Amino acid sequence: MLYKTLGRTGLSVSVAGLGCGGHSRLGQTYGNSVEESVAVVKAAIDMGINFIDTAAAYGTEKIVGEAIRGQREKLIISTKTAIQSWGEPQSKPFTGAQVLEQLENNLGRLGTDHVDLYNLHGIVKGQLDYVAAEIVPALLKAREQGKIRFLGITEHFGGDTSHKMLSAAVPTGVWDVVMVGFNLLNPSARRNVLRLTQAHNVGVQNMFAVRRALSNPEGLKEAFAVIEKAGQLDRGKLDAADPLGFLKEDTQGIVDAAYRFCRHEPGIDVVLTGTGKIEHLKENVDSINRGPLPPRMLAKLEELFGQVDSVSGN
Repeated sequence: MLYKTLGRTGLSVSVAGLGCGGHSRLGQTYGNSVEESVAVVKAAIDMGINFIDTAAAYGTEKIVGEAIRGQREKLIISTKTAIQSWGEPQSKPFTGAQVLEQLENNLGRLGTDHVDLYNLHGIVKGQLDYVAAEIVPALLKAREQGKIRFLGITEHFGGDTSHKMLSAAVPTGVWDVVMVGFNLLNPSARRNVLRLTQAHNVGVQNMFAVRRALSNPEGLKEAFAVIEKAGQLDRGKLDAADPLGFLKEDTQGIVDAAYRFCRHEPGIDVVLTGTGKIEHLKENVDSINRGPLPPRMLAKLEELFGQVDSVSGN
């Protein structure tokens, strides 16, 4: 396993991080038992992964807590809270005191007295002023108490594919780490976020490296339709029968290429990967630990998708 420094936190993190959400949620979405999901987390740790990301909304914090028992001190645990009832965008936002209550619940489920990184989950640009006035002071109080080491913020990539929230949040200096959606179909974070995080020495978690569009032919078809509707795709430059077939040359396939594309992007520290199967996790980790894509392949991706900011790839 390779490791990098997570921005100004100084934390040494595995370049592959275990994501406990996504479509799989450690296999809980697809019928894993709790024991099977715990085994996935333990296998990740055995592979050298020391960065584990979960959230209240994922329903996997208790699983992570069980898996890390006796190993907490060698791991970097990241979790999240929303600032309003999850899945209810019209609900009243939480007060700072309520967010601190959420933090206590996070800690209880994880079975720890502190988290290394505490993220506000799925924030949109219109919420930033409220977050700064009401939520951040509460988080700073929790940090003073030793319950949080560093502050993070994550975007709602599905609804903010051009990163308006993070491009406004990073320069404030509040956030030690951000979570950004970045993949080979939509690399717009390169110009909208990563240049800022590097300038401000902010750590970066990469989500959406591989989602449905890059692992499912129907998902890719749907993504291409959105990109084309936005006027950001020239189908004449693609092989109609196998549009991403060029990614299979000198790689282990599209998924392998997708992880390597993200892993070697300047400014990205941790590439999150999530699954409910140990063998699948090993394959993904092997990809993340491989070298960069060939220059000709990167040039082709830039030609095809360099200006895309219309899809998440979910």
